[in-house]
Amino acid sequence: MTITTSLPVGTIAAEHPLATRVFARHGIDFCCGGARPLSEACSEKGLEPTTVLAEILEELSTNSGFSESWSDAPLGHLIDHILHAYHRPLWEELPRLEAMTRKVLEAHRDKDEERLTKVVRVYGALKAELDEHMMKEERILFPMVRQGQGSMAEGPISVMEYEHESAGAALRQLRELTNDYQVPEEACNTWRALWHGLAALETALHEHIHLENNILFPRALDGR
Repeated sequence: MTITTSLPVGTIAAEHPLATRVFARHGIDFCCGGARPLSEACSEKGLEPTTVLAEILEELSTNSGFSESWSDAPLGHLIDHILHAYHRPLWEELPRLEAMTRKVLEAHRDKDEERLTKVVRVYGALKAELDEHMMKEERILFPMVRQGQGSMAEGPISVMEYEHESAGAALRQLRELTNDYQVPEEACNTWRALWHGLAALETALHEHIHLENNILFPRALDGR
């Protein structure tokens, strides 16, 4: 596939996974916002589309064959990968980060109570939504796809995509609240670890949602 600035960023990410490095570098949403052409996504960030395209092409030429594409893998294998690489770590990481948000608030309420309280609230809502979301995928949607019933799953998939949008909005709120995860000078080790953990969560969720929105769901609906 020839990459042009008119291609949707989600399509580019699906066909050329290494392009996600460039998207992440510039804060370009390639998961929930994957339907937008590269030119539009760049313009929203004040970036020159041809410059970003050149970066993508350089990334691909420098690291050819480094990253795996899931566009043609059996859907069952893709689901197994999502469960192993994303769901399983999330079931462990989400409660850990929640405990850390509360610990940091209690320990540093006197320093930045308003902001830390908002972090606890936004993260708590995100965790609750992700817990329910993953359960629905594991118990309903993924079994349907494995059984070859993906073309009949338009309703469940629409719900999952809506919830992905909601999760994306929460991630944007957390990035704003944390000042792009810049660790405050007065931060203790737990506070530092929380900021780093939330940043890593954002990266993983962007990759996770991309695999579902731009690869798994379209292929399942098309019966391929």
